[in-house]
Amino acid sequence: MFKKILIANRGEIACRVIKSARKMGIKSVAVYSDADRNALHVSMADEAVHIGPPPAAQSYIVIDRIMEAIRKTGAEAVHPGYGFLSENMKFAEALEKEGVVFVGPPSPAIEAMGDKITSKKIAMEAGVSTVPGYMGLIADAEEAVKISREIGYPVMIKASAGGGGKGMRIAWNDEDARDGFQSSKNEAAASFGDDRIFIEKFVTQPRHIEIQVLADKHGNCVYLHERECSIQRRNQKVIEEAPSPFLDAKTRKAMGEQACALAKAVGYTSAGTVEFIVDGNRNFYFLEMNTRLQVEHPVTELITGVDLVEQMIRVAGGEKLPFSQSDLKINGWAMESRLYAEDPYRGFLPSIGRLSRYRPPVEVATATGVVRNDTGVYEGGEISMYYDPMIAKLCTWAPTRGEAIEGMRVALDTFEVEGIGHNLPFLSAVMDHPRFVEGAITTAFIAEEYPEGFQGVTLPEGSLRKVAAAAAAMNRVAEIRRTRITGRLGNHERHVGDEWVVSLQGEEIAVRIAADRDGATVHFADGSAHRVTSDWTPGQPLARLMVDGDPVVLKVGKIPGGFRIRTRGADLKVHVRTPRQAELARLMPEKAAPDTSRFLLCPMPGLVVKISVEEGQEVQEGQALATVEAMKMENILRAERKATVKRVVAAAGASLKVDDVILEFD
Repeated sequence: MFKKILIANRGEIACRVIKSARKMGIKSVAVYSDADRNALHVSMADEAVHIGPPPAAQSYIVIDRIMEAIRKTGAEAVHPGYGFLSENMKFAEALEKEGVVFVGPPSPAIEAMGDKITSKKIAMEAGVSTVPGYMGLIADAEEAVKISREIGYPVMIKASAGGGGKGMRIAWNDEDARDGFQSSKNEAAASFGDDRIFIEKFVTQPRHIEIQVLADKHGNCVYLHERECSIQRRNQKVIEEAPSPFLDAKTRKAMGEQACALAKAVGYTSAGTVEFIVDGNRNFYFLEMNTRLQVEHPVTELITGVDLVEQMIRVAGGEKLPFSQSDLKINGWAMESRLYAEDPYRGFLPSIGRLSRYRPPVEVATATGVVRNDTGVYEGGEISMYYDPMIAKLCTWAPTRGEAIEGMRVALDTFEVEGIGHNLPFLSAVMDHPRFVEGAITTAFIAEEYPEGFQGVTLPEGSLRKVAAAAAAMNRVAEIRRTRITGRLGNHERHVGDEWVVSLQGEEIAVRIAADRDGATVHFADGSAHRVTSDWTPGQPLARLMVDGDPVVLKVGKIPGGFRIRTRGADLKVHVRTPRQAELARLMPEKAAPDTSRFLLCPMPGLVVKISVEEGQEVQEGQALATVEAMKMENILRAERKATVKRVVAAAGASLKVDDVILEFD
């Protein structure tokens, strides 16, 4: 077995590989850019080598830089993780030439399956059902429009060397095809160093279900069942689970056997994933094969008990698989939620900055439940604009799907992240969504259920009253603390009243608190009551309470006259006032938001790629105004209404902050 492995990657996947290597007694080598000098994967590794400036095109995907690091450290093997050089045939060939083992498939298999165009042709020749599309190279945007018309809208524009949602666009018309073709080419070039594009039919209402395969160098290939990856946004997976709530045993077996047959046809070894779309009748169609480890591999590990990274390393070292297909049973259910540095209240735009607080839930592993968090960041660390916005993968396992979902709800409630925008509220919202709970999901789930974007969660009345009761009880504790801190003379303390008005989510709820040594009973005007017990003290950002005997977890922040409370995807300003204070508060005017309608503001921290208009130019609703790149994704900013450009403030190449002015209109 190897003594030293270099991980040609960064972030959480680099940390993940280091953990398995350490468990196997193998030393690890990290590589890092200027932006990652203080990154978690660097501190975890036994050795670390600097490879260049922050942009991946100048560091992580420069083959010569990685090869220099290998020579410098004497690493015997390289694990590429996912993204970057993981499916780059030239990198695999360079390693082979150097006599260094690639922890992945042989380069011919990467060439055959890693290229999306070639893989589709091979799949068709092998009799695998594939989605209609154009497999040839596309010269320009006009040819892309012509091909799209022939296939029939909607179509999917995809990077041939792509993966992870990069270089992918859905086009519903000619304009989408033109814009999508160019953006896909740009993203593909920046992320993979390969700007080839192909187009295929976009199948509406599909499920995205993928099969995990694992093959050794002795002719053995198994499938480790499936993952349901239908909860996607902008073609990027957000929530995954294993197994799928939709497949039956017959379809699972057929998909698994077909995936293995395809892997064997190209001489595949190591871990790989065959992706399918599945329609409502359980007909499945080959999409592509990812010749690498997938982001969502933990859910497969949780239901099979197989460490995929360890098996990849062992296969690369020439070992046989230690199990056969009949050994791989499905045990329980696993969920994965991807924590992204994206602001869900601003259209999921990237968010960068310092993690002023980062406290994941405690990882546990018992016979009845597992909480696992794969991450590559730490409290106080910086989220960079140069890389993918995913900062952690929170996973739960339980014997049943319902229990795994409930475990995820609690884990999300206890995950504390401050300092950046993040999608934790959205993940919580999905976990409570009736359609997700039922398993009635497709890849269109987010677009259908959140057509206007995510605006937060409106708590149902029952949950709202529990939050109101909890806030009233916490306010009483805070009031008692405040009277003691004021330093009243002698033993006299200001009396804390029993009558309060709790204002939240547009409602005013009058309550009366009956407190005792063990907690408080909060009475409502209609005669109902909630019993609240907790050891929460003012200043703690996480409140763990029992409300009527049921556990409730609230993220708590102080605001004037109350609390900011976040729970189950809701972000609430909760004011707890005396009846007189509440009466006066109703008379206070609301502050109007500033008028920014005459400006195009940068919606995220990023780099201006292009300004598409000039001063004095009249623009129409929907017209492209500027393109901003952040976290390896291009975002086209469009006019919301007809207007005339008065002033161009920002230029191509400018690095902007959130709400920096790009254009001013008359």
